[in-house]
Amino acid sequence: MFATVEWIIESVFGAGLFFNAALFVPQAIKVYKTKNAEGLSLLTFLGFNLVQLFTILHGYIHKDLILILGYALSLVFAGIVTVFILKYRGKNYGAQKPV
Repeated sequence: MFATVEWIIESVFGAGLFFNAALFVPQAIKVYKTKNAEGLSLLTFLGFNLVQLFTILHGYIHKDLILILGYALSLVFAGIVTVFILKYRGKNYGAQKPV
């Protein structure tokens, strides 16, 4: 019985890690398409990246491959958004120029 509950918890946790990573994808796509990072906090995304990095290191120390993979994927997508924030902040490429 306990093994089944443990398996369910581990499965939901693993799926949650990959779902967490997927949550960054729409933001990355929106910033890429609009070339506009207005409203996004660089500090927040730097914080996300730092937490994800240390979680990966924690997973490495404890030999938790699912934790490492899930957070590495999150780090990639949050990292992409962070790069886009740096690239497009203060710029509004999609706006029309006055005539």
